[in-house]
Amino acid sequence: MQNIDPRELLVSVAEILDDLKMPYLVTGGMAILVWGRPRFTADIDIVVELGIKDISILTALLVQLGKANYIDKNMIEGAVRNGGEFNFIHGETGVKVDFWVAKNDMFENMRMKRRVAKKILGKKVYFISPEDLIISKLQWAKISPSTRHIEDVESILKISGGKLDKKYVKSWIAKLNLKNIFARPFTLD
Repeated sequence: MQNIDPRELLVSVAEILDDLKMPYLVTGGMAILVWGRPRFTADIDIVVELGIKDISILTALLVQLGKANYIDKNMIEGAVRNGGEFNFIHGETGVKVDFWVAKNDMFENMRMKRRVAKKILGKKVYFISPEDLIISKLQWAKISPSTRHIEDVESILKISGGKLDKKYVKSWIAKLNLKNIFARPFTLD
């Protein structure tokens, strides 16, 4: 396997999604690199609006990104039908892209509308907003015992805190019943 800057794969995938006019946003560790302190991340997480009719073309274009790539069309169909995720593994580098099929709910719709374009290697890539990343990380912290999510929120607050729409974050924390998780280690005041 060759070494590759994972941002190169991110840009390639983003260009495919843009060409297909599929709304997406980058979240997870890559978004923490943008809004918080840099940390190691082994994969790329992307939320995408994807329908059954889009599966074949997306699969074909992802496979063309290199040799020995892995993607399972049945897994994609299951994720689209039932909600959830599917994976693409870039065969030449081993970098994994986790695609999360966007849910049709108020928060998901709002965070897709609020996505932020950033330049990565000179190309436009859409990222989750720092406010929505905090809320998403708190949702994950509610269901996962990992301390990583709370550490990520602290990082975002430290690096991007002065620029955050704190009223928006507080509103969604209340709507999604995340107050107990948020109150523990930090505050928005």
